[in-house]
Amino acid sequence: MKIKIVIGWTMRAALTALILAVLLAGCAAIGRPTVDRDRFDYVSAISASWKRQTLLNLVKTRYLDAPVFMDVASVISQYALEGEIEWGFTWQDRNTQTLGGRGTYTDRPTITYNPLMGEKFARSLLRPIPIPAILLLIQSGYPADYMLRICVQAINGLENLRSSPIAVQEADPEFYELLDVIRSLQKMDGMAMRSKSIDNRQTMVMIFRQPKNEVAVGNLKRSMQLLGLDAELREFNVVHGGFASDNKEIAILSRSLLQVMVEYAAYIDVPESDISDGRVLANKQEAVETEARLPPLIRVHNGTLKPDKAFVAVPYRNHWFWINDRDIYSKAMFQFLMTLFSFTERGESERTAPVITVPTN
Repeated sequence: MKIKIVIGWTMRAALTALILAVLLAGCAAIGRPTVDRDRFDYVSAISASWKRQTLLNLVKTRYLDAPVFMDVASVISQYALEGEIEWGFTWQDRNTQTLGGRGTYTDRPTITYNPLMGEKFARSLLRPIPIPAILLLIQSGYPADYMLRICVQAINGLENLRSSPIAVQEADPEFYELLDVIRSLQKMDGMAMRSKSIDNRQTMVMIFRQPKNEVAVGNLKRSMQLLGLDAELREFNVVHGGFASDNKEIAILSRSLLQVMVEYAAYIDVPESDISDGRVLANKQEAVETEARLPPLIRVHNGTLKPDKAFVAVPYRNHWFWINDRDIYSKAMFQFLMTLFSFTERGESERTAPVITVPTN
């Protein structure tokens, strides 16, 4: 009998230690270690959903459907681990031993979505992209010809292409020529952007440096002619508008993000049956810009089956639309479109989010 008692206590102690070890390990696993895991998992999920949402809205824009954006406002994940151990020992005619344990693990993720609508929609998608943002991107090294082609509708009276079905307009040939010479000057470090204080107001200026060779001289001269600028000056104020008031300033009429989306959407490949049925217009922009030796802004393919390897793919109207993962150019242009969303102006109430502290155990 003594031997049985000793064995009972040994088993009980071992099982108790095992349950305690499991509970303590669980507590350690849901504390600080969850930060690295959660940030990686949620960032990956939000990034993938943002790409799909952007492409889906481009496709909807192509079909003249209304784009709808849902922002992830906050992600809160709360963990709880509870445990309980109970044991007993009774001595009668024979000994009775009881041992039990119970544990509860809870993960309560709370994700808040904000639809982009009303005033916020107007600020984010309908307001023109700020001119300083466009110029500073050029200054930081983004190709000037792509920046002007994507973000600018007109510069000193030279009109860019309009792809909107209700306001279709071909680009002025001089606009495409301007893209070439401006890009050439940028490659030769022949131009710079700067913010200056004029009459107590911050103003962006574009500076053309003294050309160092004959090619730069020709590009600078042609730029001045196309923009109608005073060839004796090297510094010009940049204002928002389609036309300059004199030959000492550069007027840039920037597009809104919705206008940029319309231009991107015009290059999406759609089923021939949808074109013949009158559900969507045929793409004429690619043929027009091919003459100007310009590549399409983006290449989006379509098919009835989901692609195996795609950078991003979405279903719409019984078809799949996707960007090829090996199409580096289209991936870069798509990434740039998503970057533009960061330059939309936000309201004062949106700049500061509340700080929420949630216990993890």
